[in-house]
Amino acid sequence: LPILFPQQSGLYEYKIFGGLADCPPELCADVYMDLDFRKQWDQYVKELYEKTYDGEKVIYWEVKYPFPLSNRDYVYVRERREIDVDGRKIWVVLAQSVSVPQCPEKPGIIRVKSYKQSLAIQSDGKAGSKVYMYYFDNPGGMIPSWLVNWAAKSGVPAFLKDIQKACLNYSKRT
Repeated sequence: LPILFPQQSGLYEYKIFGGLADCPPELCADVYMDLDFRKQWDQYVKELYEKTYDGEKVIYWEVKYPFPLSNRDYVYVRERREIDVDGRKIWVVLAQSVSVPQCPEKPGIIRVKSYKQSLAIQSDGKAGSKVYMYYFDNPGGMIPSWLVNWAAKSGVPAFLKDIQKACLNYSKRT
């Protein structure tokens, strides 16, 4: 995608196809969108909230990184839609980093300026969901690209397991 990310980062863009058994698509989308609940199940959340700046809802998210790396933070917008494709209902969530002057960078935390995610969730025909995700971010700093790529490769399956577990716990909450 040279138009969207003209600099050659050496980092992968990820396309993930997966299934979440026993997690219906609407529940999965609800869990994904619930920032307060995410603070409970995502061990990497240091700070996470949504604020409105100039009429636009913006999310601030600080992610814990392992020592000796600095934490990263994201400032982004996202949108959720439910669409109908030939009678199939698909939940879509789009997110992208934005620059907001009212949300300046913090000392000691590296701002992730290139972040983009697209998520589509539909029924698997049973009690679960089929999930497609496109994901890219450039964590910045002096992390070797091989380490970033390894972390993403191992982190994505772990994230799918975590969100599946969160879906099961979320249904118990409601």
